[in-house]
Amino acid sequence: MRKFNIQLFETDVNIIDRTGAESLIPEDRAREIIQGAVEQSAVLSMGRRLADMTTTQTQLPVLDALPIAYFVNGDAGQKKTTKQQWDKKIIYAEEIAVIVPIPEAVLEDADYDIWAEVRPRIQEAFGKVIDEAVLFGTGKPTHWREGLVPSAKTAGAFKALGADLYNDLLAEGGTIAKVEESGYFVTGHVSDISMRAKLRGLKSTNGTPLFLNSMQQAGNYSLDGSAINFPRNGSFDKTQALMISGDFGQLVYSIRKDITFKLFTEGVVQNTDGTIAYNLMQNDMVALRAVMRLGWEIPNPVNAMAKEKAKRFPFAVLTPAGA
Repeated sequence: MRKFNIQLFETDVNIIDRTGAESLIPEDRAREIIQGAVEQSAVLSMGRRLADMTTTQTQLPVLDALPIAYFVNGDAGQKKTTKQQWDKKIIYAEEIAVIVPIPEAVLEDADYDIWAEVRPRIQEAFGKVIDEAVLFGTGKPTHWREGLVPSAKTAGAFKALGADLYNDLLAEGGTIAKVEESGYFVTGHVSDISMRAKLRGLKSTNGTPLFLNSMQQAGNYSLDGSAINFPRNGSFDKTQALMISGDFGQLVYSIRKDITFKLFTEGVVQNTDGTIAYNLMQNDMVALRAVMRLGWEIPNPVNAMAKEKAKRFPFAVLTPAGA
């Protein structure tokens, strides 16, 4: 018996293409998925979206040298020249995909809202893999740049958790100050959920909680006026960082292709080790594949406060003690 491998996309695989699946996947549902993925991803919800990419690569002009002005010494003094120059960074569109096997019996049940079950899982899966790659470089494609945390550590923009959390975050030499030293203002924070308890436990010298108005009101999780995002998609690695603070206007991304769908009725779905997870024909299943393409970068242009590229970075990281 011939077997078809979905991952190989052989030409003789019989599938219901996007046209044939329109009744199952109406366009408004597809838009819901991409919007949901943005909401599930801390990176996409806080970063700045650029115009959609038209090719697999997009060049991003970045200011690399500032002009310099001079005083003219007296009426006979000579005026000097200066220059301004730009560098370029490239955003690479990479593919993200997920396959959702669905029993045919479920699809045949007219009273069962299959999308109510599938949609949140697709949103979560896309949000998780994007955040892991952008924040920590985990599983990132080869052409994507290093994640925020390793890049911040390379630039020296990190602070290890010490005995005084308030100073580690807000005081001189803290994470917010390190962002400001690079000529940027912090606009937001992404943090591990364990930091909520640490912030609630912060007290002034007279024992007054700093982040709680009362036991009945919800805590205001913000630092220096900027909100803190606590991802719950399982992407945040607290062994590498506890909090990432920075100018999220400097985290830019562009979408090459919104989420598209194909419904496979024959073939096998393989595990990464090559073993077969599902044989669609034998298991009476169909497999819904969702795919999108996007890329990201950090422009980090030169500014008057920090002209040295190697030490200038618009994000800083609070790392665990001893990390």
